Amino acid sequence: MRAQRDYYEILGVPRDATTEEIKRAYRRLARECHPDVNPGDATAEARFKEVAAAYEVLSDPQKRSRYDRYGRAGGRGGIEDFDFGGFGDLFESFFGGVGRGARVEVEERGADLQYDTEVTLAEAARGVERAIVVSRMRPCSTCEGGGAEPGSRPMTCPTCHGAGEVRRTSSSLFGMRFATVATCERCRGRGQVQSHPCPNCNGAGRERRSDQITVQIPAGVESGMRLRLAGEGDAGLHGAAAGDLYVNVDVAPDPFFERRRTELICEVPVAFTTAALGGAVKVPCLSGTSEVRVPAGSQSGTVFRLHGKGLPDLNSGRRGDQHVVIRVVVPTRLTGEQRKLLEKFAQAGGDRLGDAERKLLERLKEAPGG
Repeated sequence: MRAQRDYYEILGVPRDATTEEIKRAYRRLARECHPDVNPGDATAEARFKEVAAAYEVLSDPQKRSRYDRYGRAGGRGGIEDFDFGGFGDLFESFFGGVGRGARVEVEERGADLQYDTEVTLAEAARGVERAIVVSRMRPCSTCEGGGAEPGSRPMTCPTCHGAGEVRRTSSSLFGMRFATVATCERCRGRGQVQSHPCPNCNGAGRERRSDQITVQIPAGVESGMRLRLAGEGDAGLHGAAAGDLYVNVDVAPDPFFERRRTELICEVPVAFTTAALGGAVKVPCLSGTSEVRVPAGSQSGTVFRLHGKGLPDLNSGRRGDQHVVIRVVVPTRLTGEQRKLLEKFAQAGGDRLGDAERKLLERLKEAPGG
């Protein structure tokens, strides 16, 4: 006679497993070996009963305590006297009510689809309408999704005789009769089948084609964001609901601007005479150009802020700012006249360092190795 297996071993959990761990293990194993999932498989049926019996004991604190102390002799829990009534809610969550006599119509919802698109930073700032072409399953143009040849009528399913479900009865190794009710595989719970399937889609109710879809990409979109277009995925079988289309947006890097959420950062070259004497500098923006007043004596790396010249917030619409970093450019080639003027400037003390620069040099001299 085969030795009885330990309940913890059956569920594949340690002896100190929590109630939630035991429940998760049972759900996983019940899905794998339920008779509705394995029709006609006696081994799977016996395995399912074994798993259910182990769960009945280990999920009950009192029964589990007696089992831990005395084994199976400590109380009820054998497979042959197991009561399946207490697991109705779990069965219903697994199989949608199958096994309780309820007629279930199985609808095969269409698959969700994904599409990747790229926009420029300027397009992300103002929002853009993008036309994309998607290959997908759509309702059949001949039968309009019904699956039947135009003019024909459905007939009663010969497998389930219109019930939409099939009842199966089998016996366990212990002589117990076990009945299950499953959705009819032929009509998928509808109780009817097409007498003359559509010749275009072979009764599936859908066909593949490429469609152009217009996508509204909102202002302020960022890389990695995903837009959901409800019902624009694959059409479902036999007229079932369509899936969704998800458009993944990527914002292309910009050669001039660096983006930080709604803020923009850019560098602008400025002639050293403008930095020294002051003046106006034109700065490119996403929506054209703007002017920055550079005060006399501005140093390279000075930052100026252009309010409201950044990107809009996706939710509030409030625009960020543009930060302009000036980079003072020193000429690499001088004319004779320019050189003479600069030499005069230097002789007049123009090459003297300011207080901040002198202090820096003094600290460098005081540093070790200076």
